[in-house]
Amino acid sequence: MDDRPALRAILLGASNLKAALPSLVAGLRRKAGGPVEVLAACGHGRSYGMWSRFVFVRRLPGIADCGLWQELSRRPPLPTVALLTDVGNDLLYGAGAGTIAGWVRTCLDRLAVQRAEAVLTLLPLGRLERLSSWQYLLARSILFPGRNVPWDAVRREARELDERLREAGREHEVRLVQPEASWYGIDPIHILRGRRNEVWRGILSQWTLASPGPAEGEWPARGRRLPAFGAEEFQLLGFRFERPQPALCFADGTTLSLF
Repeated sequence: MDDRPALRAILLGASNLKAALPSLVAGLRRKAGGPVEVLAACGHGRSYGMWSRFVFVRRLPGIADCGLWQELSRRPPLPTVALLTDVGNDLLYGAGAGTIAGWVRTCLDRLAVQRAEAVLTLLPLGRLERLSSWQYLLARSILFPGRNVPWDAVRREARELDERLREAGREHEVRLVQPEASWYGIDPIHILRGRRNEVWRGILSQWTLASPGPAEGEWPARGRRLPAFGAEEFQLLGFRFERPQPALCFADGTTLSLF
């Protein structure tokens, strides 16, 4: 059995992506018909351009500045697909639409060098536009405690960011996915658990892979979970840690590196 990766996947996002990693890895294996080399930069509250903190304890570097890109430059060429999602977190950190779009463009430029077939999910404007001010305050206090960006400012910047992402997508010939309002419940950021499989199947269908047939199994690590602190670089309670990559290696040759 040939255990060399048939495909490389670069997955960039935050909490929605982190929750979907097992499903995405399994789906990519099926579509590739064999082992996949996955490089993922994700995590709760993840920013595209600045260090971000989760529950005042764990901090991760911005996606555009993390070690994924240096590691990618060292690896030999492979057919590559890419996903950029969860872009809107940075609005709650006070970053403007132009700044956030610049971080995303930096990632798209690097992916273009890899000739990656990229998919970019837009902001869930359909859900955000229905959000009342009190619902926003509730969501902000739970998901982004300590952040005080006014709702009017977030809504204004979200509309501008959506336009800038569409423009960047057209320029880089990226497939754009418009999230539906029905994907979300009271929480306007995280996809409903009951809709996740459907949503991520739709994301997988955006890539024009050969689909030679199902690989054996699903998530190729039965009984194994994603490591809670598996990223190459992170800070915990103010202390800096590094972890060797890949974070997970599977029997079929699939690898998962976290950044």
